[in-house]
Amino acid sequence: MQKVRAKKHLGQHFLKDTDIAARIVGLLSGHLGYNQVLEVGPGMGVLTDFLLEQSAYQTWLVDIDRESIAFLQNKYPTLGERIIQGDFLRQPLDQLFPASFGLIGNFPYNISSQILFKVLEYKNQIPEVVCMLQKEVAQRIASPPGNKDYGILSVFLQAYYDIEYSFTVPPHVFDPPPQVQSGVIRLRRNGVQSLECDEKLFFRLVKQGFNNRRKTLRNALKPLGPTEEMNQSPLLDKRAEQLGVPQFVELTRMMEKKAAAEE
Repeated sequence: MQKVRAKKHLGQHFLKDTDIAARIVGLLSGHLGYNQVLEVGPGMGVLTDFLLEQSAYQTWLVDIDRESIAFLQNKYPTLGERIIQGDFLRQPLDQLFPASFGLIGNFPYNISSQILFKVLEYKNQIPEVVCMLQKEVAQRIASPPGNKDYGILSVFLQAYYDIEYSFTVPPHVFDPPPQVQSGVIRLRRNGVQSLECDEKLFFRLVKQGFNNRRKTLRNALKPLGPTEEMNQSPLLDKRAEQLGVPQFVELTRMMEKKAAAEE
């Protein structure tokens, strides 16, 4: 079977180490209440081979690359409509999966953050994600508050998921080898159904804080018009990277009081 040609514009780097592939698939728990798994960017199916060995769930594949799709349809003829040709970022996931489902993949580096923002949109349908990303991005997402890698996506994802950095993957196990190391992380949905604040305002406040991450929040949040209560809070003397999700929720609730008072 002829191999798929890796396409630079799609950020394709095909994993060729089957031991690592087995290890990645092994991170899926299989007991979080879902029985379907969607693999993003399967390429030539190195992860898929191990996914199909699992009896706990049904495997679906989505890839934007027509050449990969043709290869996968030939390799796995019994999957039929479970092989989807298209852009994951444009897929109506709630229509494809009426119930919850797991997500797995060697995510293209150039859209990995966008994929994870889409996960947030469907957070109540996706109890678990296992993915390989550029190492720096994986570390950032898993970083705790106070770490220089901690950022906007760290806060957003950690609000709804428990995140574990699992292991590092060297460049030479890919074809073609990327110029960076990769990292594998696992996200498992925590018990937070919704934050105890206005979530849109929470996202706005976090972004504003990290867009000026060298400033204290007292200065970084000035465009949002902090309340008198906020200005008295010691949290404003810190920088965004020093706050965890509960502290950002606390600040958001203070902002909400201002909005309610102005109505």
